[in-house]
Amino acid sequence: MLRILALGALLATTSFAMAIDTSDPVVGIWKLNTSKSTRNNLMFKSETRTYVAVAGGVALTWERVTADGKTSTVKATYKYDGKDYPVTGSPDFDTISATRFDANTIDSTQKRMGKEVGSTRRTISADGKTLTLNQRFTTADGQQSGER
Repeated sequence: MLRILALGALLATTSFAMAIDTSDPVVGIWKLNTSKSTRNNLMFKSETRTYVAVAGGVALTWERVTADGKTSTVKATYKYDGKDYPVTGSPDFDTISATRFDANTIDSTQKRMGKEVGSTRRTISADGKTLTLNQRFTTADGQQSGER
């Protein structure tokens, strides 16, 4: 009986591991290079994004320090299926939906209270070393952001 349980646990672990797409090139830790950023009016002192592979998608946590020294942590777990997923920690949006454009490119939409407030194209370079976010966004206080 014990052997059957151990085998069942092994099979469950193997099946779960196979459902996680570890080949997603965004998985890892990414730090904002402020000297290369072209974001027009919402510059940050720092931003670190951590993407972790989960079954069918990614879990994203980003930690940000704004120009005036305020810190924030935003979290979301989502799939690339175009459906809305909850976001916590952001004053600017409360859901994100994402779809895969190609192997290295994801298009996403950010919403606040059901209304679209932003769109982002996230691209990983062919060598896997650079993450680029091209965004158009309106913050909760009405500021417009550009690319970074």
